Amino acid sequence: MSDMAISQRRASRVASEGQSVSATAPVRYLVAAIAVFIAALMLAPIVLSFLASIKTSAEASAVPPSYLPHAFSLENYMKIFQYQAGLWTYVGNSLSVAAYAIGLVVLLAVPAGYGLARFNFRGKEVLFLVLLAPLMIPYQALLTPLYLMFAKIGLANSQFGLAIIHALLQVPFSVYLMRNAFEGVPKELEEASLIDGCNSLQTFLRVALPLAVPGVVTIALFAFITSWNEFLAALIVMNKETAFTVPVMLVGVRTGHLGAVDWGALQAGIIVSIIPCIAIYVFLQKYYVSGLLSGAVK
Repeated sequence: MSDMAISQRRASRVASEGQSVSATAPVRYLVAAIAVFIAALMLAPIVLSFLASIKTSAEASAVPPSYLPHAFSLENYMKIFQYQAGLWTYVGNSLSVAAYAIGLVVLLAVPAGYGLARFNFRGKEVLFLVLLAPLMIPYQALLTPLYLMFAKIGLANSQFGLAIIHALLQVPFSVYLMRNAFEGVPKELEEASLIDGCNSLQTFLRVALPLAVPGVVTIALFAFITSWNEFLAALIVMNKETAFTVPVMLVGVRTGHLGAVDWGALQAGIIVSIIPCIAIYVFLQKYYVSGLLSGAVK
């Protein structure tokens, strides 16, 4: 083949690649514009809440409202930090309850998900549906009997009792996620460990569980966010001022003069309450995404 023919072929190839790039460029710009719009739409409430939190109480409650503060003020943050027992008391309560809830969810969902993914027994799918059935029951309908039961056994007004309720909310979905996570782990790895002399427990702890860490982190993240943001059960189970969690504190701190809503203090409390959720999500983002996708492709 002559040099002329080779040059012509290369030129035609470059021209075709240029046409394909120019054809896809508008699509890329459109996708980028849509992504920026969605991000702005999601961030707008947070930005507006922050701007309202640094206004004075009078300006935050003014009608019509202003988007930008006319004067910078930290009085709303000082108010929530000094509210009744103090902000750190309520943050500590929420963190303790969330830690208990995460421990219960992981302890229950991980072995259940592994058993449903690896062992074959009669009625396995029926049992799986039974475990998922609580997702269809509104937990608000269960709070009264749970509170009466907790009052009899001494779990009312305790962080562990509240954590049990939060764990019950999250366990069914966590079992579903962990089953998918363990099904995404190749069985050949576990079979090889059994051949090497490991028993079933050692295979689970040394082979399957380390490979399912993204799923474990995902259910822990969901358990934390659920426990941190849950309000109704915390309001019913906890009846001591020093035992309240952050969501219950926000309801009290928003009450202003003559029962009016103190919008500035409320927005400051919201900003403080979402910081742990954002920090943990950003820190564990890579595990969270891979955990949701584990088991999706086989």
